Amino acid sequence: MPFVIAVLVAAVLFGTTGTAQALGPSETTPLGVGAARLVVGGTALGIVGLIAGSRRQGARAAAGGAAPTGGRRALALMSLTGLCLALYQPLFFLGTARNGVAVGTVIALGSAPVLAGLLEWVLTRRRPTSPWLIATALATVGVALLAVAGGGAAGADGIGVLGSLGAGGAFAVIANAQRRLISGGWDAFTVSGAMGIGAAVCGVAMLPATDMTWIAQPRGWAMALWLGLATVAVAYALFTWGLGGLSAATAATLTLAEPLTASLLGVALLGERLAPLAMVGLAVLAAGLVLLAVTARLTPRRVPSPREA
Repeated sequence: MPFVIAVLVAAVLFGTTGTAQALGPSETTPLGVGAARLVVGGTALGIVGLIAGSRRQGARAAAGGAAPTGGRRALALMSLTGLCLALYQPLFFLGTARNGVAVGTVIALGSAPVLAGLLEWVLTRRRPTSPWLIATALATVGVALLAVAGGGAAGADGIGVLGSLGAGGAFAVIANAQRRLISGGWDAFTVSGAMGIGAAVCGVAMLPATDMTWIAQPRGWAMALWLGLATVAVAYALFTWGLGGLSAATAATLTLAEPLTASLLGVALLGERLAPLAMVGLAVLAAGLVLLAVTARLTPRRVPSPREA
């Protein structure tokens, strides 16, 4: 149950991203916000994660625990997670820019658990469990109802949809790569710290391509600190730790608490109103998350074999 709670708390923090951006300076750009988020959050996550992970890994070795496996393969997977976290930013914001925040967000997050489950199936040759299939179906229906309720009568933009699907795919790769690293004996904080360092490097490379003058404003640096420290450093540390007790598919589905959080914050802080269909979608989404949380707690976790890890 602690692993489920950790991922759910991470998803709630992820869900504050849109509201924080809406409350920030009006002259921000998606690329600029993404770069600031990566630099601040990636650096904090990298420093804390690698220090904590090194200590935990050393304590495990002193107690006679097995050394982590993988070598160059593990380094490649860690680098891949940092790259995917950086790619997630422009792809996600492309989707929201072309189709709106509501539709772009739910397409990205609604596709992530399905893509994560399929990728995990291919990598481990284990079919998803029935509870996961039912819970994911409920949650997917919920986010679909949210998308329909928030999308209006206009059709979705194809490029925007591809961007959102790309963001969902990037998140699915992160979940599976981190799960395999943890199964190979790497500490969760080391895994998240390595991802943070890689993402921060990518964020620095993005800075020259965008206007960052807004960050000097009080609302600008406050937004950058929240997005970096809360929605990247703390959230991904919790998410990666939660992966230690959950499958990548289950963790990805639990992150669908993000659109639930975003919708509620939009009503409470931004004065948005939910259509009746959106309220139904939230209820269905919540039912799927509750089902998944309960079944994840009751189902014994199977330790992946070395071949799968």
